[in-house]
Amino acid sequence: MKILILANNDMGLFQFRMDLIKELLKDNEVYIALPYGEKVDDLVDYGCKFIDTPMERRGMNPLKDYSLYKQYKSIIRELHPDMVITYTIKPNIYGGLACKKMHISYVENITGLGTAFQKDGLLKTFVVTLYKMALKKAKVVFFENEENKQIFVSSGIIPEAVTNVLNGAGVNTEQFSVMEYPADGDATRFLFVGRVMQEKGIEELFTAMQNLLKDGLKCHLDVVGWCEEDYTARLQQYQDEGWLTYHGFQTDVRPFIEKAHCFVLPSWHEGMANTNLECASSARPVITSNIHGCLEAVEDGVTGFLAEKQDAQSLTGAMRKFCELSVEQRKAMGLAGRKRMEEIFDKSKVVAETVSVIGL
Repeated sequence: MKILILANNDMGLFQFRMDLIKELLKDNEVYIALPYGEKVDDLVDYGCKFIDTPMERRGMNPLKDYSLYKQYKSIIRELHPDMVITYTIKPNIYGGLACKKMHISYVENITGLGTAFQKDGLLKTFVVTLYKMALKKAKVVFFENEENKQIFVSSGIIPEAVTNVLNGAGVNTEQFSVMEYPADGDATRFLFVGRVMQEKGIEELFTAMQNLLKDGLKCHLDVVGWCEEDYTARLQQYQDEGWLTYHGFQTDVRPFIEKAHCFVLPSWHEGMANTNLECASSARPVITSNIHGCLEAVEDGVTGFLAEKQDAQSLTGAMRKFCELSVEQRKAMGLAGRKRMEEIFDKSKVVAETVSVIGL
């Protein structure tokens, strides 16, 4: 079979879908259509055939989005794939519309709802309308948590019969293996990995850290990830104050996980937060938001703590509770999280289910 994958960037595809792609490559030709990036050559080395497909990941410019739709139609017309698999909102919508128009079998992955679904208004109405059109003929629509699925079903976008909920992209438990817990215990080292932006809860995290420090607790925050919004001055200020270290974007986060006592992700919305899974798989306790897409990774009080979203005081309380744990309690919490990843989120299980449902 000839399979075409549409995505908005190479990094996410390489980091989170490589195990699935390897499985698809065993018996199929796999084409990837996305903007060129540093991981494209690695994807090609594994056997993918690359089609450069520039796009604007964020924003909704009708002319540019229509141009993307035409690009997808042109690619499908030339390639005539047996199946198309799409990831992220623009490939989902405009790739779905192109597949429907050209009567090509397609499978969509809703990896998160994004900003448009966070409040009612014209933008949400517009996106819902586009999704209704784009998903109308989809063979199956994968979701990463039950709440996201129910929002699509209750909004009338798709019938429940074509949906399937996966445990996110899963986590490679061999790549993210158990790491020895840090021996140094003078200051609790918290780690944040993700895009530095408001909707990832970065403001609440900064406030919680300041609250802990005011209370006399010794702690430090390592931040890994690019600035999606302009936090450069704030990050520098907190570095100068001595309680934060900003490492920028990193292709391999494992050295930072290894040094951390606890991972913190106070996100406002997620499909399934891969960083929660990766850190838990590495035997690190996780503090994250009590929302679908985050809460699935944590057994509250056993493998980490849950905090209410957009609530700096709730987050402060969760982080304070962690600071007060003994080293042995922290280790036990991390190992319990690892066991949860092996039982529920192991990537090999997610890949097997995906291939089975698609029917390949």
